[in-house]
Amino acid sequence: MSTFVNMECKDGFKYLESDSDGEVLLMLHGLLGGLSNFDAIYNKFSKDYKVVMPELPILELPVKDVGLASILKFIEEFVEYKGYKNVHVLGNSLGGHLAQLYALQNPDNVKSVILTGSSGLFENAMGNTFPKRGNYEYIKKKAEDVFYDPAIATKELVDSIFETINDRMKAIRVIVTAKSAIRHNLGDRLHSLKKPVLLIWGANDSVTPPFVAEKFHDLLPNSTLHFIEKCGHAPMMERPAQFNELLEQFLNNLK
Repeated sequence: MSTFVNMECKDGFKYLESDSDGEVLLMLHGLLGGLSNFDAIYNKFSKDYKVVMPELPILELPVKDVGLASILKFIEEFVEYKGYKNVHVLGNSLGGHLAQLYALQNPDNVKSVILTGSSGLFENAMGNTFPKRGNYEYIKKKAEDVFYDPAIATKELVDSIFETINDRMKAIRVIVTAKSAIRHNLGDRLHSLKKPVLLIWGANDSVTPPFVAEKFHDLLPNSTLHFIEKCGHAPMMERPAQFNELLEQFLNNLK
């Protein structure tokens, strides 16, 4: 599936939405991620769920507005615009951070939360020297380090990140958003997130290491944690079959 088939661009929102009338599964991508990161989930669940993937305006916001608060506002406005109710919200990396913020701010409109490699407590990101412009091999190595199997970092993926980092204004937005995420530590708020939470984590995640998942599990009162072996920061990309099986079991248990 091409993630841009049936892409809607309306009223300032760019998103992919499946045709199903089922419950809404809202998926939020990471800082340097994209909608294609969720291809396997879309293919598996789009017939039974209304799978929705908005393109987050991380790289398009006015610089003065860059940060998690503005992106969260965008998500809230998008959900209201579409009229979605009682959503399952799923996020990877920064998208997981935003999923938590959305659930904390809008508990009456959330049925469950699914986090995978989420920020919100601790993240290594790309290191203190990132982004390093103009050095393709550096960016390639950093992209490969996100995964247990470096081959997952395809040339297309690396090229996309390299293009972003070599655009000065986009690079500034990346840095400011990453710093905003660090400031928005959720450790003292997670006890109030009472909704069912599924944590799916790569056992070899170097960006948000396994101890982060365990801390989330400790702090979230209604959470379930699963580790996937030989897997890095994006389990839905690197181990899609296992990820989808765990997600399906979780969603079925909520019916």
